[in-house]
Amino acid sequence: MSAKVTSIGLKGLEGYAVQVEVQVVEGMESIVVVGLPDASVKESKERVSAALRSLGFSLVDMKVIINLSPAEQKKNGPLFDLAIAIGVLKSADFLKDDVPKNAGFIGALSLDGTVLPVEGMIAAILAAKKLKLRTLFLPFDPSIPSIDIPGLELVYIETIRDVLDVLSGQQLLPFPRIEERREEQQTIDRDFNQIIGHEFAKRAMEIAASGEHFLLMDGPPGCGKSLLAETFRSILPPLSKEAQLEKISLYQLAGAPYTSITLPPYRHPHHSASAVSIIGGGTNPKPGEVSLAHRGVLFLDELGEFSKKTLDMLRQPLENETVTISRAHSTVTYPAKFIFIAAMNPCPCGYYGSKDQYCTCSEKQIKAYKSRVSGPILDRMDLLLSLKAVNLKNHDFAGIESSREIMKRVRQARERQHYRYGREICNGSVPFEELIKKSPLTPEQQKDLQQLSIHYGLSNRVQIKIIRLARTISDLVGEETITDGAITEALTFRKLSRTSTVSLTGEDSGMMYN
Repeated sequence: MSAKVTSIGLKGLEGYAVQVEVQVVEGMESIVVVGLPDASVKESKERVSAALRSLGFSLVDMKVIINLSPAEQKKNGPLFDLAIAIGVLKSADFLKDDVPKNAGFIGALSLDGTVLPVEGMIAAILAAKKLKLRTLFLPFDPSIPSIDIPGLELVYIETIRDVLDVLSGQQLLPFPRIEERREEQQTIDRDFNQIIGHEFAKRAMEIAASGEHFLLMDGPPGCGKSLLAETFRSILPPLSKEAQLEKISLYQLAGAPYTSITLPPYRHPHHSASAVSIIGGGTNPKPGEVSLAHRGVLFLDELGEFSKKTLDMLRQPLENETVTISRAHSTVTYPAKFIFIAAMNPCPCGYYGSKDQYCTCSEKQIKAYKSRVSGPILDRMDLLLSLKAVNLKNHDFAGIESSREIMKRVRQARERQHYRYGREICNGSVPFEELIKKSPLTPEQQKDLQQLSIHYGLSNRVQIKIIRLARTISDLVGEETITDGAITEALTFRKLSRTSTVSLTGEDSGMMYN
C-alpha cells in the first residue's frame, strides 16, 4: 500500500510543496530515501525508525521506500521527518484514519517520538499559505510569536501521538504561550537629543528614515558619524506583522540570535568581515548581513577599509533589494531590502581638509583610498553628507529635539506613502514609473532639473534620486505634490563642486557631489 503526505521544502526563504510518497512492502528490514536528499534527509530514516519503535510501531520484516517529489529538487534539512513518519504509518496500515490532502506536516523527530522545531519554520508557514494548504501540523516553539493567518489552521503538536489523535478526531489542549516580552515595547538606547549640533545631518537622517533612502557620511575621526548612525534606529517605526515574520524567518535560517521582534534590525559588520559573511553563502547558502538587515539598517563604518570586491558585491542588493547566491547544486534568493548607511574618512589618516589637524597622506594614498568605493556604489547613494567636528563653545544644549518627536513625523510620512501606493513601500524603493505617475513634476520643475543636471553633470540615476528625495521631503510636510522647495532641498544633498580630484566633498558647502 502506498501513501502520500504533503510537506514543505525550502529554497532560501521560498517554500515549495514536497510530496512524501511512501511504500511499505514485505522484505528484509530497510528504509530507502530517494529524491535528491542531502545527508540530513538521509539520516531521517534512522530517526523515523527509532521514533516509531518507541511508540510501539515496529518495522520488522518491512522494506520502506520513500520518494521525495519533485525528484529533481535538492532536499535539505530534517523538515520532512514528521511527514515521512506519518507516511510510513499510513502505508504500513498502522494509521487507519485518512490523511487530508490539504494538510501539511513539518518537523524533526527525536528518537522517543517527540517532534522538534527546525530552522525555517516561519518560512514554511508562509509557504503553506501560498500553497493553499488548509491545515499545517508543526512542533510548538515558544520562541516563535503567535501567528494568525486567515485560511490556514496551525496545529501545534508535541509528539507523533498528538498527530494521530488529531487525525482520529480528538482535540488537543492549546499550548500555553509566554506573555509578550516587555522589551518588545519601543526602547531607545541612544536619542537624538543627546547629539549636539549636526542639525543638517539630523535632517538628512529624518529624510532617509521617512523614504528609506541610502546615506553616506564623510568626515574626520570623532566628528560624530558613528554616533549618528547608531542613533538612526531610534527614529524608525516598529515593524509591521508581515515584516516581523520575514525578520524571524531570516534569522532562523541563518541561525542568528535576535533580541527583539518588533524593532527593525540593525547590522554593523566590521570592515574585516568576508564577502560571504556580508552577502551570504556557504555550501548550503545561508543569509548574510545584507539579508539579516532586511527591513532595517545596514551600517558600514570605515567604508574605505572594506575590500573593493565586497563593496562591488553590494551593487545587486542595493539595486534589486534581493541577493542571489548560486552554487553547483542550487540557487537561492534572499530578500535584502534595507536602509544603507555608510561612513568613511576623507583619507587614510582621516584629516584631509581639516583646519585643526595635519594630513600625513600623499595624494596617491588618498586616491587609492577613495577608489575602493566605486562610482556605481556612490551613484546609488541618495544623501551625501560631509561632517565636521562641532564646536561646543557657546552652544545651546536646551531644546534639542528627541528621537520620539522625529519618529512621529517619520511614521506620518510613511503612512502617506503607503496610502499613495496602496502597499507597504516607500519613495526610496517604489518603481520610478509609479512614483512619477502618482506625483508628476510640473513642466517648469522638469526644465529646471534638466538644466541643473547638465550644469553639474548629474547622471540619470542621480536625477531620479533627487525626485525621490523631493517626494519624501514633501511627504514630511503633508504636501500632495512635489514642491519647488522640496526639489531645492533635495539638491542641497547632491549639489557640490568637483574642486579636488581626490575629495568626495566640497569644503565650503558641507555636502557631497558625485
